[in-house]
Amino acid sequence: MAANIRTHWILVACLVMGFIGAGAFFMTIGAAPRDDQAAASGTAAPEVTPQGKELLNQFSAAFEAAAAKVNPAVVPIMSEQVSHMTNPLGSPSDPLKDFFGDDFFRRFFRTPPGDQKQVVHALGSGVIVTKDGYILTNNHVVDGADKLTVVLRDKQKYTAKVVGRDPQTDVAVIKIDAKDLPVADLGNSDDARVGQWVIAVGNPFQLMHTVTAGIISAKGRSSVNLADYEDFIQTDASINPGNSGGALADLDGRVIGINTAIYSPTGAGGNVGIGFAIPINMAKTVMHQLVANGKVARGFLGLLPQDIDEGLEHALNLKDTKGCIVGDVNAGGPAEKAGIKHGDIITSFNSVEVENSVQLRNLVAEAEPGSKATIGVLRDGTAKDFTVELGERPKNLAAGKGAENVPEEKTAEKFGLSVQDLTPAVAQALGYRNEKGVIVTSVKPESSADEAGIQKNDLIKEVNRAPVSSVSEFLRAMEHVGKNESVAMLLKRGNNTFYAALQVTS
Repeated sequence: MAANIRTHWILVACLVMGFIGAGAFFMTIGAAPRDDQAAASGTAAPEVTPQGKELLNQFSAAFEAAAAKVNPAVVPIMSEQVSHMTNPLGSPSDPLKDFFGDDFFRRFFRTPPGDQKQVVHALGSGVIVTKDGYILTNNHVVDGADKLTVVLRDKQKYTAKVVGRDPQTDVAVIKIDAKDLPVADLGNSDDARVGQWVIAVGNPFQLMHTVTAGIISAKGRSSVNLADYEDFIQTDASINPGNSGGALADLDGRVIGINTAIYSPTGAGGNVGIGFAIPINMAKTVMHQLVANGKVARGFLGLLPQDIDEGLEHALNLKDTKGCIVGDVNAGGPAEKAGIKHGDIITSFNSVEVENSVQLRNLVAEAEPGSKATIGVLRDGTAKDFTVELGERPKNLAAGKGAENVPEEKTAEKFGLSVQDLTPAVAQALGYRNEKGVIVTSVKPESSADEAGIQKNDLIKEVNRAPVSSVSEFLRAMEHVGKNESVAMLLKRGNNTFYAALQVTS
């Protein structure tokens, strides 16, 4: 009830602010007269009613209260990184050094000859999460630092040590030796709503404890190329260099995100109203593991999930593009042991509806290795549940290796691609030993195969879920596909298999 009342007051206040802003705009356009001119012309100056002013005061008070609650727990983190550089005038055989001596260089160039130490300073932010000095921040704030200094509101400085870092989520935890510190109230980022008012607190451009306001612009942002695991909250609250590691909080003063980066199309690093924050639920999961173990262990399913586009939706006769299709299953991995196969459509993970492959990857990563997960799957139109005992994600998964110089044996050309049989020599060259299928030898630019993402050296394993092991089988399978119909192909590229939807146009 209290939340509904607060939302009502905020909406009313926004309307009031809009009316006032519009009135001010039109008064400016019309060159409103001064008070004395208004009196002379008989026009009365606009008045703000006590009720309207009270609404605005309450609206302002909500931000003031949130800032007062969050501000003490957000601290600047100063990092120092020492790099060594060689002074070109400092080599032992340098005749200038021998003639002038070291004092000359110190006096006139303020640098001694020889190897020099250059100290690079940077500023970020952090959020205090425990009274005894644990601080949550970004990995990129502390990465590579030789010294970290935290400054509290009372100007006291503390040297911090790194407890643990997780570059894959850009989360880090540091620790200072202090007691009775102000602690941030960590909220639930799953409850955050698009359009919700938020404040960002940090130290941009060395302007300590800066508070900016805005709304949540979007949730679940991925493919931003900021981290391996992305589920960002997007906000238009001003975030600038120095805000990294600071707090994104709601109007109750609860931290719902850790500010991480901004989008800057010019490369200058200034705010353009697009900022990203790590959801606090993800940050808390990583933080607890870093504090307990100094590292992060992630769940591992052992399969390659792939998003379902409209082409695959049509080719596989699906109702929508929700979920993700299994393109490959690791031999002997958790998914294979549980009975999951390539071509299965994963619809849920532990009762959470799966929208796409990025969400599934994050859900699996957040699960504890060794725990059991229930995977909802759609197989040939039938819903099934599989119980999987998750493994631990390897630190370095094997990457696929491509191959060049495939023999130019064109045996068929149709639908914009040429194929050839998979001979032992070709299988050896491309790393497809013990595989069956046909090899793509060329793809016509701007053809339907090209638009489907098929590339030279891909191995076509299935056509519409039917295995193909020769060019003749491939052609027979394609003959059944009519014009303007879609066909789903299972392909292998390097060590990965995936589906592609090819729209037949001829």
